[in-house]
Amino acid sequence: VAQFHLGARYDNGYGVPEDDVEAVRWYRLAAEQGYARAQNNLGLQYLYGEGVPEDDVLAYMWWNLAAAPTPFLAGHRTNP
Repeated sequence: VAQFHLGARYDNGYGVPEDDVEAVRWYRLAAEQGYARAQNNLGLQYLYGEGVPEDDVLAYMWWNLAAAPTPFLAGHRTNP
């Protein structure tokens, strides 16, 4: 969760200089741990080519992962 929030700070320039590459780095760390909000935002970064090359396929992939049910929660997705 903290990694997601760091990504959001860099994405929007809250308390730090806006830096899309750094935002992607933090979003990816959280997304790879299954955090749906980070997966969604990482998809947006790929859609708009912010901090990464524009790639609709990777955007779609990250959004699908964000929307997928978590097996250990029996289909219920929760994120604080």
